[in-house]
Amino acid sequence: MRPRALAVLVPAHNEQDLLPRSLEAIRAAAQHPALCAVPAITVVTADSCSDGTVTTALRAGAQVVQVGGRNVGLARAAAAERALEMLGGPEGLWLASTDADSLVPPDWLAFQHAGAGAGWDAVVGTVTVIPGPHHPPCLAARHQVRYTASRPAYGPWTHPHVHGANLGVSAESYVAVGGFPPVPVGEDRGLVAALGRGGHRVLRTAECPVATSGRLRPRARGGFGDHLVGLALEEGASP
Repeated sequence: MRPRALAVLVPAHNEQDLLPRSLEAIRAAAQHPALCAVPAITVVTADSCSDGTVTTALRAGAQVVQVGGRNVGLARAAAAERALEMLGGPEGLWLASTDADSLVPPDWLAFQHAGAGAGWDAVVGTVTVIPGPHHPPCLAARHQVRYTASRPAYGPWTHPHVHGANLGVSAESYVAVGGFPPVPVGEDRGLVAALGRGGHRVLRTAECPVATSGRLRPRARGGFGDHLVGLALEEGASP
């Protein structure tokens, strides 16, 4: 059954510069013709912000939750909790997760909505890297080669990646496995692992990638940004 409502979860720590484009992309995705009768909200968790992140999110029409833990697991979970409160509980609700430095494609929410309608409990997508002005010249290419190493020459790619920037889950399945774990990194992998252990149907697909920042000074340590830093250092560049 297709979801009755959608909520987009966005954790943010001092993201006033990149957040406007991210929220604009989410707004465009929510206006996809396939979702004309489906209510959608965006919830931004401002985690230990000292800049204009809160004001930026409110001006864009997002709901805002403020926390102080510098913990992305807690931040995503807080956004999910607010969405559940606002949209009447988990039944028929779909939770889509992205990041404040990422740009979702226009069909992102429609794609997840259709996946839910096809019987999937979660959709685990891929990302592409937005080149940065100070990147080493071969960084994007090096990343792409490694990222797609397991992709077959023909047919669909059941990829091994998990990104909070491109993730969706039915709220009922989310609640059943305990939600995002309260960890400073890897909360996305923790949730997907719990869904697998619980027997929930998880679609791993590369069909609707999200473009994410290639900045070499990431907000969270130990995550995707540090992977890019490592690649940059391999090329002899200073991140």
